[in-house]
Amino acid sequence: MSKKITVSKAIGEALREEMLRDEKVFIMGEDMAVMGNVFAITKGFLEEFGPNRVIDTPISETFIIGGGVGAALAGARPVVDMHFADFIGVPMDEIFNQMAKWQAMSAGILKMPLILRVSVGSKYGAQHSQDWTAMCAHVPGLKVCFPATPYEAKGIMQAALNGTDPCVIFESQRIYGKGEEFHEGGVPKEEYEITMGDVDIITAVSYTHLT
Repeated sequence: MSKKITVSKAIGEALREEMLRDEKVFIMGEDMAVMGNVFAITKGFLEEFGPNRVIDTPISETFIIGGGVGAALAGARPVVDMHFADFIGVPMDEIFNQMAKWQAMSAGILKMPLILRVSVGSKYGAQHSQDWTAMCAHVPGLKVCFPATPYEAKGIMQAALNGTDPCVIFESQRIYGKGEEFHEGGVPKEEYEITMGDVDIITAVSYTHLT
C-alpha cells in the first residue's frame, strides 16, 4: 500500500516508525521538542515520546554534534538536527573528524549510528541559504545524501536508521511541502530502504513544444 505524502511528512514518518520500534533512537536539536521543528517534521513527537527522547538544545552546533557523537559511541542511535547547512562551519571538527572517523579508526569496533539532518535554505539571506553538500561529500567516513522526492526521503532515512554509518542528510526547504510526483502511488506505508549510492531512475516527462 502507498499514500500521497510530502517530503517533510515522509521524513517524519520514517523517524516516528523507528522510534516506536527502537528505544535507542532519540532526536536532539534546536526547536525539535516544544515547537516540533521549525518545518513541523517532529510535530507531536514530544507528546508521544517524551522529553528524554525528543530534546531541545541550546543554539550550539558544536554541542549538538558533539553530544550526538558521544551518545552514539555510548550505544544510542541519535538523530541530530542543525537546522541550516550554513553553520556546518561551526562544528567542523565534530563532523569531519569525530563523527566521520571513529568507526573507521576503531576498525568497526566502535559504531557511529549518528544521523545529522541539515536543511538547505533558499530565501533567508546570505548566512541561511548556502548548500554545503559538496564539502561534506569530500570527507572520508561520511555518507552524504540529498533526497529529492518523498519516496527518496523516507527510503534514505530508513536506510540511515538501519545502519551504523554516520550520515549527513541534506534537505531542501524548497521541496518540504512537495508531494510525490514520480513514483506511482506515492510513498509505501511499509518499511523500505533506498540503498545509498544507488541511482533512483525515474521516467522523464516529455513535452511537446508548440510553434
